[in-house]
Amino acid sequence: MIVGFAFASNALFNFLVGLFVAKFLGPAEFGRFAIAAAVAVMVNTAGFEWIRLSAVRFYSQRTRLERPEIRATLDDCFAALAFIVSLVVLAITLSGVHLVLSPGLLAMAATAGVASGLYDYSTALARARFLDKTYMGVIIIKNSLGLVLAVGGAWWFGSAALALAGVALSVAGALIASGRSLIDRGAGPNHGRWPLAKDFMRYGLPFVGASILFQMIPLANRALVSGLYGFGETGQFSLANDIGVRVLSAIAAAMDVLLFQLAVRAEEAHGPARARAQLADNMASVFAIIAPTSVGLWLILPSFETLIVPEAFRGPFARYLTAMLPGLFSFVLLQYTISPMFQIARRPSPMIIVAIAACAVDAALILLLPRGDDAHFFALAQTGAQISGLIAAVAFAATLRPQWPPLRDIAAIVAATGAMALVGAPLRAKAPGIILLIEQAALGVATFGALAYLLDIARTRARLAALFGKNGDAPLPPARPSAETASAQAVRRLAGTRARSS
Repeated sequence: MIVGFAFASNALFNFLVGLFVAKFLGPAEFGRFAIAAAVAVMVNTAGFEWIRLSAVRFYSQRTRLERPEIRATLDDCFAALAFIVSLVVLAITLSGVHLVLSPGLLAMAATAGVASGLYDYSTALARARFLDKTYMGVIIIKNSLGLVLAVGGAWWFGSAALALAGVALSVAGALIASGRSLIDRGAGPNHGRWPLAKDFMRYGLPFVGASILFQMIPLANRALVSGLYGFGETGQFSLANDIGVRVLSAIAAAMDVLLFQLAVRAEEAHGPARARAQLADNMASVFAIIAPTSVGLWLILPSFETLIVPEAFRGPFARYLTAMLPGLFSFVLLQYTISPMFQIARRPSPMIIVAIAACAVDAALILLLPRGDDAHFFALAQTGAQISGLIAAVAFAATLRPQWPPLRDIAAIVAATGAMALVGAPLRAKAPGIILLIEQAALGVATFGALAYLLDIARTRARLAALFGKNGDAPLPPARPSAETASAQAVRRLAGTRARSS
């Protein structure tokens, strides 16, 4: 329940900040904010994502007690990279090089990127140790401060730079208020080990490289849109992408912070077979949430746009998001269901190839698709690239001999989502409004929820029993290896028994 509440808080925060900042800045200034925010994400990913990934994969309550040098190495790496980012941005600012962003906005984007990296790293440490209250405290305080400071900067000053400053200050406030339990004894400065840092880089940097390449697709598209159509159209294009990403990624990421850690713990306690089984269970769970959410977002889009999207963005918002949704759905599935397979297997290199293929498809589609009076063809190119990336990732994942979710579960999720779309589609033709939005949401949740229970999608019945039953505090039964894997283990145990007997 704590993780679910934190997820709801995070999703609501990302949603509200995106909308209010866009409303108060307007399309042109929000276009600058969107590019600066993309730069901040790039700084976070390129500089610090490998540290977060290493913390998720190698740090735990057990290693905290037995190997404090792991945490010390991670901390030293983060501090060193934050210093390097500061020097690079200072050099660029003083160089006089003409950039799309002003020097002040670039510096603030870098600051927000470092702050976001610290936030992601801190929440990863909390989840690795299953510190639910600390995790929730950091998220809620950061989101509350961010809503006030980031939106306040946009409203009071009309400035993209000050809106980003609010994001950075919210992270500092959250860690000051709730981060004390994340301090480890014996993991102070200068206790890190360079060989460990190299191991972490070998593990994490290929994933970072792939993530950067994927992020280059919307970032490059935004830059091209601003060059062809101006910052106003960039703002229109960016808001649709950002809201779609924030809604879907916030949900998937909130699930991932728990589900991936369960896979790590399963491998640590029971071996690779149990970890693969947990990953298959995770995949079904994420798919069961993201599929109906994506379709549901499209179903409510007319009312959503009328009631929530700032007036200056209406019209283009729905057109762009409709074109982007299949790609965003594919991208989220790739990141939170397929990529974890490579993380557990410690085989990151295929993700680089997948990302390069997606970038190539994006470039090819931009050149081949007919251009119009707006950036709609960029949205289609981005969607094509992200779908191609998912297909390539699934093909590479098959080489790992993974355990996939049962075909029955996938078919049931598709059927339930299709039924929800079939029932809700006629309502899209009605006049948008708050009553219609409530009706659509209620009908969609009821339809998918009833079928999820009836078909027992992603072990819905067991999860509900664990949550609301007499043993509500009892954990969900762990995922089991596939029948083939279990049989193979039985054969090996029998062979070992015979060998010992002889």
